[in-house]
Amino acid sequence: MLKTAEDIKILSGKIAEASSFVDRLKEEVSHIIVGQAHMLDRLLIGLLSNGHVLLEGVPGLAKTLTIKSLATAIQANFSRIQFTPDLLPADVIGTLIYNQQQNDFVVRKGPIFANFILADEINRAPAKVQSALLEAMQERQVTIGDKTYRLEEPFLVLATQNPLEQEGTYALPEAQVDRFIMKVIVRYPEMQEEQLILRSNVQSVKMPEIKPVVTVSDVLHARDLVRDIYLDEKVERYILDIVFATRYPGRYELKKLEPLIAYGASPRGSINLALAGKARAFLNKRAFVMPEDVKSIVHDVLRHRIGLTYEVEAENINVENIIDEILSKVNVP
Repeated sequence: MLKTAEDIKILSGKIAEASSFVDRLKEEVSHIIVGQAHMLDRLLIGLLSNGHVLLEGVPGLAKTLTIKSLATAIQANFSRIQFTPDLLPADVIGTLIYNQQQNDFVVRKGPIFANFILADEINRAPAKVQSALLEAMQERQVTIGDKTYRLEEPFLVLATQNPLEQEGTYALPEAQVDRFIMKVIVRYPEMQEEQLILRSNVQSVKMPEIKPVVTVSDVLHARDLVRDIYLDEKVERYILDIVFATRYPGRYELKKLEPLIAYGASPRGSINLALAGKARAFLNKRAFVMPEDVKSIVHDVLRHRIGLTYEVEAENINVENIIDEILSKVNVP
């Protein structure tokens, strides 16, 4: 952990140099994607903090296009898996097939062997497929037959969910949901942004192509620097207070939330708040985490980690309101 002002000054110089690729990346992706700056920032935070991201939004909000454009701009391997009820684990991770010429079984690797995995409509896959994906997400490895294969870094699962259609879907297990560093709500663009989207899609001019502007080694180097970003003990305590308030609201003058919260955020909530805060500081070219970094990403990190009781529906309250209430009571350093 950094302790001196000189250490932070040296790291600031390294971050200023290493983070220059972020501007190039955003500029290149903006040639195709209009708006959705919040979603792109969250994808970058997930990438820099080595965490997976769950995107929830109605169809047509450029979720797939954004992820594919990001992978192309980074010169990374991209793989899209359309999750359906009849999908099998072998369709995701791969399987052993018999080779008659070799008179032996050989491994045919599945689409999971890529840097960026788009798990489209992940909640349409049954439990067996979810568990197969779980090992890859958590352990960064895949077991086929009696052999285990390490997945190439960076490895990022970007899963999408459609919040409207619930028929033919399977609720994601809590253990798997908790492994996503963030759950990001993708919203509609503003009217001015949608006007630009409309024009670019109906004109006769060919859409521009995304060019590689960043290398995988740039991303991995930046990820190492993110780990070195200074997290002061006061900011650590702020993170812990927020997470503990989701578990024991009565300790933070939030007794009215006790009947509304079934369970609070796990220790992964604390870890991911710290990592995401460091990644946001890096995007802002800082060598230290500020409370504002934590407040900026707390909804995305915690909204899928707080379980609500049935009384919430009667009170017409959602998880966003509960997080807002917690932030209003926890002291900011």
